[in-house]
Amino acid sequence: MMKRNTWQREAVREALDTTEGFISAQALHSALHASGSPIGLATVYRALGDLASSGEADSLQSPDGEALYRACSTAGHHHHLICRNCGLTVEIEATEVEAWAKGIAAEHGFTEAAHVVDVFGLCADCTRPAATTESPDRAG
Repeated sequence: MMKRNTWQREAVREALDTTEGFISAQALHSALHASGSPIGLATVYRALGDLASSGEADSLQSPDGEALYRACSTAGHHHHLICRNCGLTVEIEATEVEAWAKGIAAEHGFTEAAHVVDVFGLCADCTRPAATTESPDRAG
């Protein structure tokens, strides 16, 4: 069943399109309100859920358990590398994960198995120590 494209859903979609990285429903709601939108928080949650279900948005659970969303830039099934510090997200294919998931499901008699793989870590920029905070070696 196709969902109706209401002004609220369109407002959420547009706000998500202009957001870098993943964002929570509450943060997106706050941004919408700051721009003058009267949209309710429950409506934002519902619209984000609908966008994620239709494949128009990626959804993942943060390490803290919070649902986060972003506009989907890749059609079809994919996975993410996500920086825990700055939120940089890279969409990746993981053929080994796909093969493993399919094999392990079949081994246990499961069919139509689905999975989500999001890998959290630190990106290169966040891992690299800042040159200004390093003190020179004062061996003398």
